[in-house]
Amino acid sequence: MIETNRKLKNVRKPKPLTEKRLEKLALLHIDRYATSIENLRNVLMRRVEKSARNQNIEKKEAEKWINEIITKLVNLRLLDDQAYAENRVRSLHRSGASQKKIMSILSNKGVSKVDTASAISLLENEYCNRELMAANNYARRRRLGPYRLAENRKEKRDRDLASLARAGFKYNDAKSIIDASSVELLEIEIHSKITNN
Repeated sequence: MIETNRKLKNVRKPKPLTEKRLEKLALLHIDRYATSIENLRNVLMRRVEKSARNQNIEKKEAEKWINEIITKLVNLRLLDDQAYAENRVRSLHRSGASQKKIMSILSNKGVSKVDTASAISLLENEYCNRELMAANNYARRRRLGPYRLAENRKEKRDRDLASLARAGFKYNDAKSIIDASSVELLEIEIHSKITNN
């Protein structure tokens, strides 16, 4: 009985949500995470909804605060969907994401199709065959095809092809990665395709 009373005493009531506190939460979020405008709006709205359960908050007023905060952050250039899309596309490409996956991830974060297409086109300017490079990065990370132990390659070939297909890569790109005889020859093939395109 005494222990449960102690637990009840240690439970703190949440601070009331104000416009200033919401702005501070927005700044903490963008300081910690790269984010899009729509994603930040969703994060702040979840905080408002959580606070609305414990406090008496007008959601309409909180939405107005969020719009003002986001406008302020955009004007200060602390939020920029185009820059976010460019950085995210580069990062996802390096990790081995296909164009389909990149577009899906950015769409889920609320980035417009225009900003996404613009970021992908910048990547196309840097790499002539970016999908093949991304497929290779994916295979390296997942240890597929030539990155797998030699004794397991034949029996796992179909599984490796399926893995690349599920990741959104075309069959021809997946096949050239998986059927490469060695990592060294694969790297040479990728770089020769890039320079020839």
